[in-house]
Amino acid sequence: MTDARHTAVCTLLREVAAAVVLPRFRHLDAADIEEKAKDDLVTVADREAEVQLAHGLAGIDPEARIVGEEACAADPTLLETVGSGRVWLIDPVDGTNNFAAGRTPFGMMIALVEDGVPQAGWLYDPVADRMCHAVRGGGAFVDGKPVTGRTTGAAEPVAALATYFMSEEDRAALAERVAGKLTLVEIPRCAAEQYPRLVLGENDLALFQRTLPWDHAAGVLFLEEAGGRVARADGSPFRVGDTRRGMLGAASPELWDMAAPLIFG
Repeated sequence: MTDARHTAVCTLLREVAAAVVLPRFRHLDAADIEEKAKDDLVTVADREAEVQLAHGLAGIDPEARIVGEEACAADPTLLETVGSGRVWLIDPVDGTNNFAAGRTPFGMMIALVEDGVPQAGWLYDPVADRMCHAVRGGGAFVDGKPVTGRTTGAAEPVAALATYFMSEEDRAALAERVAGKLTLVEIPRCAAEQYPRLVLGENDLALFQRTLPWDHAAGVLFLEEAGGRVARADGSPFRVGDTRRGMLGAASPELWDMAAPLIFG
């Protein structure tokens, strides 16, 4: 990932945020919000931002295919080959439910993926103007400064566990396993915020149920380049194109090893 390409992606994210996303924050009409599926919203900002981001990315690296969240909602077959070749992944507004409700956090994410393996990723918080990015083998950065992940240091590791796609039985079993061993906190419902929390010492652990590629490719790379670990229940790494559910992120590999048996049972 060249410095010029990185600068171009950052500029693109900021321009689209300023032109499309931020002007609509807390200014959406009812007609600007739709429900794609149960508890899964899309807004006019999501759609317009994806179009503009896709246009910009096509100019930055025209050899890469472009796969966006909203394009996949319209044509799910795009997911069938997302794990092969060179692909730009776009999440135009991550945390759409928060955005639609007029609250933070929400973010914008882009990842460049090669044969299912994230090579570069960007997680942008347009309200705070915070840019997190990572390059495979090149480190993790916040606003251009190198960052190394740190834990909270709490005696009971701080865990944000997404359980709303679990059955009631599975939620109850998980709660019993972690009781007295982890301190549970609310999830932000925004991967663009959750991954930085794991790097910046706010959370130690995060459980994700759905692992759609645009939600996780940039964040997984950012956390791992900062020294953390993300893996499936069987310990295998995240790969774009893997349709399994369930994945644990941890601020350090040691925390992952400690928590995985508790969380996955």
